[in-house]
Amino acid sequence: MNSDAQSLLSSGAALTDAALERLLPSATTEPTSIHRAMRHSVFAGGKRLRPILCMEAARMVAGAGQTPAGGAELGAAIEMAHTYSLIHDDLPALDNDNLRRGKPTCHVAFGEAIAILAGDALQNLAFQVIADLPAPPATVVAILRDFAPAIGTGVGSPSEIPPGMIGGQVVDIESEGLPPTAELVERIHRAKTGALLTSSIVCGGLLGLAHAPQAYREMDCTERLRSFGKNFGLAFQIIDDILDMTQTSAELGKTAGKDLTAVKATWPAVYGIERSRADADALIADAFAALEPFAEAGNPLKALARFCVERRN
Repeated sequence: MNSDAQSLLSSGAALTDAALERLLPSATTEPTSIHRAMRHSVFAGGKRLRPILCMEAARMVAGAGQTPAGGAELGAAIEMAHTYSLIHDDLPALDNDNLRRGKPTCHVAFGEAIAILAGDALQNLAFQVIADLPAPPATVVAILRDFAPAIGTGVGSPSEIPPGMIGGQVVDIESEGLPPTAELVERIHRAKTGALLTSSIVCGGLLGLAHAPQAYREMDCTERLRSFGKNFGLAFQIIDDILDMTQTSAELGKTAGKDLTAVKATWPAVYGIERSRADADALIADAFAALEPFAEAGNPLKALARFCVERRN
C-alpha cells in the first residue's frame, strides 16, 4: 500500500474511533442490548474510509493543514450511517449474510429485532451528531441537505443522483435475476455506494468552507468535490465487484461470490474483469482532474483514491 495512504488511513481511523467512542452510548448504558449491538457493528473493524475522506476534504478546503472543528464528529456521524446500512444490508430479508468485517453480522450476534433497531438507532444518532456540530447554522443545514438525500431515496438531492443509498438498495433488490445492463449497473452503483461516498467528501468540503481562504470560497469547491466523489465512488464499487469475484471470504472479511450466486448486476458481469479494471483507472483519472485547482493540497484525497483501486479487500 502507498505509504501516504497508509498514514492517512491509520491516523484518520484513530481520530474516527476516538470520536465514535465519545459519541456512542457505552455497552452498560440502558437498554444495554441495543447499545451493545450498535457498538458490535461500529467497532467490528473497517477502514473508516468515508469519515477519512470527509476529514481530508475538510482539511483541503479549509487550507489550514488540520481538520476543522467538528471534522472528526462529522466523520463519525457518516460512519454511523454507513454502519447502519451494513447492518440492514446483512439481514435475512436483504443480503442474508452471516459475516461482516470478519465477524458475525449484527443479526447473527443479537437477533433480527435488535439488529434492525440498532441500525435505526445509528441512523438517528448520526443526524443528532450533525445537528450538534460546532459550525455556523448555515453550514450545518447545508451538510444536512446533502447528507439526508444521499442516504435516502434521493428525493430532493442536490447531487442529482437519483436515487440515494436506500433507493439504490431497492433497485438492486428488484433487479436480482435480471440480465445485467450497463445502465442498470451504473444506476445501482452510483446510488447504493456512490451517493454516500460522494456526500462524505462534499459534506467535509462544506465544513471546510466555513474556514476556507477567499480564493476557495469564490471557486465552486462543492461541485469539484462532487465530481471527484462521483467518479471515485463508481470506481470504488467497480473494484468491489471485481474483488467479490476474485478474492476469498477470508481475504474480504465477508462472504465472497454472493453477487454471482444472486445474479446481481455488477460491472464485471457486463464488461468483464479486464475492462472493469481499466474503467476504474479512467474514473480515478477523471476524479484527479476535478482536484487540479487545489494543487498539492489535493494529494491526500488522491492518495486515498489510488489506494482504493489497488486494494485487495
